[in-house]
Amino acid sequence: MVTIKSPKEIEKMKEACKLTGFVYQEIEKYIKPGLTTMDLDRFAEKIIRQNGGIPAQKGYPSGEKGVPAFPGTLCVSINDEIIHGIPSDTRVIQEGDVVSIDLVVYKNGFHGDAARTYIVGKGTPEKQKLVDITKQAFFEGIQYAVKGNRIGDISHAIGEYVQKNGYNVVREFQGHGIGEQMHEDPGIPNYGKAGRGLRLEPGMTLAVEPMVMMGKPNICVLDDGWTIVTEDESLAAHYENTILITEKEPEILTLL
Repeated sequence: MVTIKSPKEIEKMKEACKLTGFVYQEIEKYIKPGLTTMDLDRFAEKIIRQNGGIPAQKGYPSGEKGVPAFPGTLCVSINDEIIHGIPSDTRVIQEGDVVSIDLVVYKNGFHGDAARTYIVGKGTPEKQKLVDITKQAFFEGIQYAVKGNRIGDISHAIGEYVQKNGYNVVREFQGHGIGEQMHEDPGIPNYGKAGRGLRLEPGMTLAVEPMVMMGKPNICVLDDGWTIVTEDESLAAHYENTILITEKEPEILTLL
């Protein structure tokens, strides 16, 4: 069921989203070659808890039989890993790595969800283009996140922009509604036909998240049951914000 948030609920949700954005500001200053992905995880969790939040992904159930709950505060995915990479004390970030981070903060009874991709240290023009296109795909999509439009308008704009630039979107995973629950209706694919799907209304809060692959649009799940990688080992990137549908333009809640 799609939830329309009241003005009071929106104000509470903005606090969770503001903290999410703040954590990314700090991660951007902290991340560097030589850190482990668990270093990042501990760093983020400390900031969240110091500011009255809870890392919502920590302990999140997989839904798959035999797969344990997610153990980290962050999903940290490197190079050909698209999403859901598990933090580790043995995974060291190298110069030039493409590092995608996904974070959900719970505060005041509501969630804030965002993802960023960083090129750590010195990268290449090829890597930078992938990161830039992934980020811009989000902004292409939310141009259509206005009252009266449909979910498919957002999805179509994202997919068309990514394909036009020679990349592919992940089709098996998608954005989603968000609020008191981390994942709410509606689902928001990163491809599709314009004019289809649920009509957008003020008070809807959505997590829009392009996941982009440089190579073919095929994925695999690693043995940990969580980490999603490109089948052809091509690079991938991820960019996400929580947005609010208003009477006018969408408001990006997790971008400070």
